[in-house]
Amino acid sequence: MATRTQLIKPNTFEAENHWYPKAMNATIHPLVSFFLNLKRERIIKRYCHLHPVVKPEYLEQILSYKPRYFIWAGADLMHVTNEDGKRQMVVIENNSCPSGQKSMPLLDDNQEEGGYRLLMERTIKPIAKGKKRSVSGGLAVIYDKNPMEAVGYAHAMADVFNTDVYCTTYYQDDKNPSVQFKDGVLYVKDEQNDWKPIKTAFRYLTQRPWNRLPLHSKTHIFNPTVACLAGGRNKMMASKAYDLYNAELRDTGLEILTPETIWDVSKAEIPLWVQKMGGQAVVKNPYSNAGQGVYTIVNQQELDAFMEQDFHYERFIVQSLIGNYNWSSVSNKGKFYHVGTIPNDRGNTYVADIRVMVSATPQGIRPLVVYARRAKKPLMSNIEEGADSWDMLGTNLSIKNQDGSWGSDTNRLLLMDRRDFNRLGVGLDDLIEGYIQTVLSMIAIDKMAIQLFNSKNKFRMRLFKSLDDDKALLNEIMV
Repeated sequence: MATRTQLIKPNTFEAENHWYPKAMNATIHPLVSFFLNLKRERIIKRYCHLHPVVKPEYLEQILSYKPRYFIWAGADLMHVTNEDGKRQMVVIENNSCPSGQKSMPLLDDNQEEGGYRLLMERTIKPIAKGKKRSVSGGLAVIYDKNPMEAVGYAHAMADVFNTDVYCTTYYQDDKNPSVQFKDGVLYVKDEQNDWKPIKTAFRYLTQRPWNRLPLHSKTHIFNPTVACLAGGRNKMMASKAYDLYNAELRDTGLEILTPETIWDVSKAEIPLWVQKMGGQAVVKNPYSNAGQGVYTIVNQQELDAFMEQDFHYERFIVQSLIGNYNWSSVSNKGKFYHVGTIPNDRGNTYVADIRVMVSATPQGIRPLVVYARRAKKPLMSNIEEGADSWDMLGTNLSIKNQDGSWGSDTNRLLLMDRRDFNRLGVGLDDLIEGYIQTVLSMIAIDKMAIQLFNSKNKFRMRLFKSLDDDKALLNEIMV
């Protein structure tokens, strides 16, 4: 069987292959452009002016943080408010290998590689150059989803490093993989079916990456597997990382804002927690992504449908549900509900989330991409009997096809352009707030990842098991 590896050469990037058609010729909104070009000093001054208990020097430390493992992240945030009209940006999750480049209008019309090149130029290359070289070999991009962006990154990597880059797929349960590990070194099968050693790999593996990528690798992998296990693809660990970091932040005026979250819930316990939250809740398989494994429950029928299913994993998390004011969960922090989009001509408001993608740079953690997604159906004041709450609350665009491939519902994509941005009803301060929340959640996960290795750089499996004792998950991890 022929290999699926492409050899990407420098100066072969073609923009039309790596953006959604609706984003190709979009013009970025001036306010978003202004935000992405704001210097750190001005962001700190503005944020501390609006949050006077936050000390500028402490916020400076946070935005200057240099992650050890989680160097590239994308947080999904909900713009919410309460009955007193206090608006906040709430972190729903933070993702390793986040999508978004194909949805982002160019910040600079003269730089056709956009954020693909920015990530490689200001994040991957400086970190790769600064790492002690333990293996000789080439460069590679490996992926299991989103070829539009993965191959785009391979082209940008080839241009920034000025060398050929191997680009190949690496699926779960692959019968003929083009990737393998020998003595801790990643090898890629080239077009002649020869195995080539890789010194630096950029990976876009989103589906349980820990069952293919070992925790210990001589090849430098960005982001490494531990970033996923510590919270980038593990919502259970992410929730615990946020709580631990919030304890550290307690006297600073800063806090990672999340829905109320209950950890380590067995399936049998879920009805009890849903009842405690007033009959409305969100139940999540902690290890799924792309909108899979998330269940919004607003009535007994949806709870019954969930309980009838069988699941691979044993543990879940339960979160307070953010919906309309009339049917949101009652949490310890009160009741939050969606601000939503500006009403359209029919008077309909839609739930929308905002993704802020950031990356580590020599100058600190900087924003890279912003885009938004809306739900399929408008947000109703009252839930009708038999209504599907996911259609009103779910914003992820990914669609899993019957053959296992992935598609996207781009009709619900909201670009940061002159047309779509105005529909979101957010301003510059909301974008700054979203950026700060993204950075805080990224740091929390990175700190958790650091704790999972001992002084000899060995993974602390006993500690991880004490934090996430799910046998199905533990059996999948490649050490």
